[in-house]
Amino acid sequence: MASASTPSSTDTSSALKAYEDKINKQVSDAKAKLDQLEAKAATQRTQAESQAIAQLKTTRQSLEQKLHDLKTTQAGNVDRAKASIDAEVAKLHTSIDKLTAEFNAAMKK
Repeated sequence: MASASTPSSTDTSSALKAYEDKINKQVSDAKAKLDQLEAKAATQRTQAESQAIAQLKTTRQSLEQKLHDLKTTQAGNVDRAKASIDAEVAKLHTSIDKLTAEFNAAMKK
């Protein structure tokens, strides 16, 4: 009977690893977009844009920490933690896209 729990544990571990890889890629993509936006805006951005970029970087770092902490999350809390991470990733990408659009619109003026 102990062997019955081993495949389940392995499946859970594999699923968690796949999830971590997916979120790491999304966070990495967000970092690349932020770095690109920051470089473009460095000479022309306002204080508000600088603060928005700094806040988004902090959010990205927080997500990286939460993803790291997911490895030690109790099994019963993993789904809730993943849902929270997914929501934050979506919010981060939406915020980056909005800031990029605002910056591009300002550049056209």
